Amino acid sequence: MKNITMKVSLTFLLLFLFLILSACTMKTTNDENSNKSELCAQIVSDNPGSLNVHDAKKMVSGIPGTESGDLNPSLDLKDFPLDHQQILKHLRTANDVAREAKESGYPPFGAVLVAPDGETVLMKQGNLGGLSHAETELSRRAFAQYDPDYLWNCTLVTAFEPCCMCAGNIYWANIGNVVYGAPETTLKNLTGANKNNPTMNLPCRKVFEAGQKPIRVAGPFPELEDELVAPHRDFWK
Repeated sequence: MKNITMKVSLTFLLLFLFLILSACTMKTTNDENSNKSELCAQIVSDNPGSLNVHDAKKMVSGIPGTESGDLNPSLDLKDFPLDHQQILKHLRTANDVAREAKESGYPPFGAVLVAPDGETVLMKQGNLGGLSHAETELSRRAFAQYDPDYLWNCTLVTAFEPCCMCAGNIYWANIGNVVYGAPETTLKNLTGANKNNPTMNLPCRKVFEAGQKPIRVAGPFPELEDELVAPHRDFWK
């Protein structure tokens, strides 16, 4: 009888310990899942790690209630890193790079990376081929050379609107501001069905809106369209 009592007591003790261990394991798992969820919700901003996706939608461009980073020329650019005159100047520089690319036998596209001061041109890049667009190559070079937090305050200025591939590279390089002169629809009218540049009709803003970073976009700038289009007029024939 004594042995039976001891066996029953031991069984209850083991069962009790098993329940305690299970409860501890479930708590640890829940804590880990919670930490992972918080990590996935973080986005890059001027203060990396301080905002989540919901907060970002409230503060894009500093305009209450705005849920995209769109900045058209008709809007006030006071919160944008470049003012209107700086934008026009850098667009012309990007177009000069496009002409240089054309002279070297490449498609006439060019882009520049502007420092947070709005004046200093950190990099210039022309098109190098079908998968080596100016904006893509510039983004990759910039990401290899500069800290992502610094790039968030830089501006990529390009003569024509970045395609979806280039927009993706800009996004992953963490370049926080984009300026383009002429829209992708204008380029599509120029290139037509040219097999060397089967231009899409997918605004870069749509690509950025699919991400978690409030990248600001300014463009197009119709007052420069004739200048920006000029290098393309006889290229796609």
